[in-house]
Amino acid sequence: MITGYVLGESLRPGAVFAPHGLRIRKVERTDVSGIATAGQPALWTLVEWEAEDEDAAGPIAEALADALEPDLGWYADFTVGDERVVVFAGKVFRYRRGDAAGRAEAVAYGRAVGTPEHQLDWKE
Repeated sequence: MITGYVLGESLRPGAVFAPHGLRIRKVERTDVSGIATAGQPALWTLVEWEAEDEDAAGPIAEALADALEPDLGWYADFTVGDERVVVFAGKVFRYRRGDAAGRAEAVAYGRAVGTPEHQLDWKE
Protein backbone atom coordinates (compact mmCIF):
# COMPACT_ATOMS: atom_id res chain seq x y z
CA MET A 1 0.00 0.00 0.00
CA ILE A 2 1.17 3.51 -0.83
CA THR A 3 -0.12 6.44 1.20
CA GLY A 4 0.65 10.10 0.74
CA TYR A 5 -0.43 13.70 0.68
CA VAL A 6 -0.31 16.54 -1.78
CA LEU A 7 -1.31 20.15 -1.19
CA GLY A 8 -3.74 21.45 -3.78
CA GLU A 9 -1.92 24.79 -3.71
CA SER A 10 1.38 23.11 -4.59
CA LEU A 11 0.15 22.04 -8.02
CA ARG A 12 1.08 24.32 -10.90
CA PRO A 13 -1.79 25.93 -12.82
CA GLY A 14 -3.16 23.55 -15.41
CA ALA A 15 -1.50 20.50 -13.86
CA VAL A 16 -3.40 17.25 -13.51
CA PHE A 17 -2.33 14.68 -10.92
CA ALA A 18 -4.34 11.52 -11.66
CA PRO A 19 -2.17 8.39 -11.73
CA HIS A 20 -3.97 5.11 -12.41
CA GLY A 21 -5.19 3.39 -9.24
CA LEU A 22 -4.98 6.46 -7.02
CA ARG A 23 -7.81 6.87 -4.47
CA ILE A 24 -8.60 9.96 -2.45
CA ARG A 25 -8.88 9.19 1.27
CA LYS A 26 -9.59 12.68 2.57
CA VAL A 27 -9.56 16.34 1.55
CA GLU A 28 -9.08 18.90 4.31
CA ARG A 29 -8.71 22.70 4.35
CA THR A 30 -6.27 23.98 6.97
CA ASP A 31 -5.42 27.49 8.13
CA VAL A 32 -1.62 27.72 8.11
CA SER A 33 -1.37 31.49 8.43
CA GLY A 34 0.93 30.98 11.42
CA ILE A 35 3.51 28.98 9.44
CA ALA A 36 3.03 30.06 5.81
CA THR A 37 5.92 32.07 4.42
CA ALA A 38 5.98 34.91 1.91
CA GLY A 39 4.21 33.90 -1.27
CA GLN A 40 2.40 30.94 0.29
CA PRO A 41 -1.35 31.04 0.78
CA ALA A 42 -2.74 31.14 4.33
CA LEU A 43 -5.14 28.26 3.62
CA TRP A 44 -3.95 24.89 2.33
CA THR A 45 -5.97 22.06 0.82
CA LEU A 46 -4.51 18.78 2.05
CA VAL A 47 -5.36 15.84 -0.23
CA GLU A 48 -4.65 12.48 1.39
CA TRP A 49 -4.46 9.61 -1.12
CA GLU A 50 -3.60 5.93 -1.38
CA ALA A 51 -2.84 3.27 -3.97
CA GLU A 52 -2.76 -0.50 -3.57
CA ASP A 53 -0.04 -1.35 -6.09
CA GLU A 54 3.44 -0.66 -4.72
CA ASP A 55 4.76 -0.93 -8.29
CA ALA A 56 2.88 2.32 -8.98
CA ALA A 57 5.30 4.30 -6.77
CA GLY A 58 7.51 5.28 -9.72
CA PRO A 59 4.67 6.52 -11.94
CA ILE A 60 3.06 8.34 -8.98
CA ALA A 61 6.36 10.06 -8.12
CA GLU A 62 6.90 11.08 -11.75
CA ALA A 63 3.32 12.39 -12.01
CA LEU A 64 3.92 14.51 -8.91
CA ALA A 65 7.28 15.75 -10.20
CA ASP A 66 5.50 16.87 -13.39
CA ALA A 67 2.55 18.48 -11.57
CA LEU A 68 4.22 20.39 -8.71
CA GLU A 69 4.76 24.12 -8.93
CA PRO A 70 8.52 24.79 -9.07
CA ASP A 71 8.29 28.05 -7.11
CA LEU A 72 8.45 28.23 -3.31
CA GLY A 73 10.04 24.79 -2.90
CA TRP A 74 6.75 22.87 -2.83
CA TYR A 75 7.09 19.13 -2.35
CA ALA A 76 4.93 16.07 -1.72
CA ASP A 77 5.92 12.89 0.06
CA PHE A 78 4.66 9.38 0.51
CA THR A 79 5.63 5.98 1.85
CA VAL A 80 5.87 2.73 -0.03
CA GLY A 81 6.77 -0.22 2.14
CA ASP A 82 9.83 0.81 4.14
CA GLU A 83 10.79 3.59 1.74
CA ARG A 84 10.12 7.31 1.91
CA VAL A 85 9.61 9.12 -1.40
CA VAL A 86 9.98 12.91 -1.43
CA VAL A 87 9.07 14.69 -4.66
CA PHE A 88 9.87 18.23 -5.75
CA ALA A 89 9.06 19.73 -9.15
CA GLY A 90 11.24 17.76 -11.55
CA LYS A 91 13.10 15.80 -8.83
CA VAL A 92 12.38 12.57 -6.93
CA PHE A 93 14.21 11.24 -3.85
CA ARG A 94 13.72 7.67 -2.61
CA TYR A 95 15.40 6.34 0.50
CA ARG A 96 14.84 3.72 3.16
CA ARG A 97 13.08 5.19 6.18
CA GLY A 98 15.65 5.96 8.84
CA ASP A 99 18.43 6.53 6.27
CA ALA A 100 19.90 9.78 7.58
CA ALA A 101 22.05 10.37 4.49
CA GLY A 102 19.11 9.87 2.11
CA ARG A 103 16.95 12.21 4.14
CA ALA A 104 19.74 14.79 4.36
CA GLU A 105 20.11 14.79 0.57
CA ALA A 106 16.39 15.48 0.10
CA VAL A 107 16.39 18.17 2.82
CA ALA A 108 19.43 19.87 1.25
CA TYR A 109 17.69 19.91 -2.11
CA GLY A 110 14.58 21.40 -0.49
CA ARG A 111 16.64 24.17 1.06
CA ALA A 112 18.30 24.84 -2.31
CA VAL A 113 14.94 25.28 -4.06
CA GLY A 114 13.46 27.50 -1.35
CA THR A 115 11.47 25.19 0.89
CA PRO A 116 11.16 26.96 4.26
CA GLU A 117 13.22 25.19 6.93
CA HIS A 118 10.24 24.52 9.19
CA GLN A 119 8.43 22.80 6.30
CA LEU A 120 11.18 20.23 5.72
CA ASP A 121 9.49 18.08 8.35
CA TRP A 122 8.14 15.00 6.58
CA LYS A 123 7.78 11.99 8.85
CA GLU A 124 9.91 8.91 8.55
